[in-house]
Amino acid sequence: MSERLDVLRLGYRMGRDPRITTHLALVARALGADGFLLAGDEDVGMFKNLESVSDRFGGVLDTEHVSGLGHLRKHVENGGVAVHLTMYGEPFRTAIPKIRRDKPILIVVGGAKVPGDVYKLCQHNVAVGNQPHSEVAALALFMDAWFGESGSERTFDGARLVIEGINGGKLVHDSSDEEE
Repeated sequence: MSERLDVLRLGYRMGRDPRITTHLALVARALGADGFLLAGDEDVGMFKNLESVSDRFGGVLDTEHVSGLGHLRKHVENGGVAVHLTMYGEPFRTAIPKIRRDKPILIVVGGAKVPGDVYKLCQHNVAVGNQPHSEVAALALFMDAWFGESGSERTFDGARLVIEGINGGKLVHDSSDEEE
């Protein structure tokens, strides 16, 4: 596996994108990312919400506000691998076997308009389908294929709340109750 996998959300607009960007971060966290990096408007509240999810459901997701292209450029210059999720790329199931796993990975998810430099800086421009779709779905499908079952079947250390499917229903229990 790679040293580290981070997701970089480009072009975040606080008034327009909080729900979709939060969902990107939740998918990143749930499916195995180490960090979620936000480029664009700074949103401390979103990071607090993500920290709250980890406090309740376990695990850790590092969060940081970064400069988009500057961070991407630095990542690549330092030997990291950058994967841009786009409709204009190589099919993800074909691309994944070609992506190095022995270096830090940065998955780039664009916003409203992705600068052309992103396509040039990233070593891999990867498509999850060739139709308009949600970047959340693209990230989930890519990460599921990247990690395989180990991504979606993860357990989280320090979880207080646990969700389990039972006979078509759901059960949420506070694991701290069991410790008393």
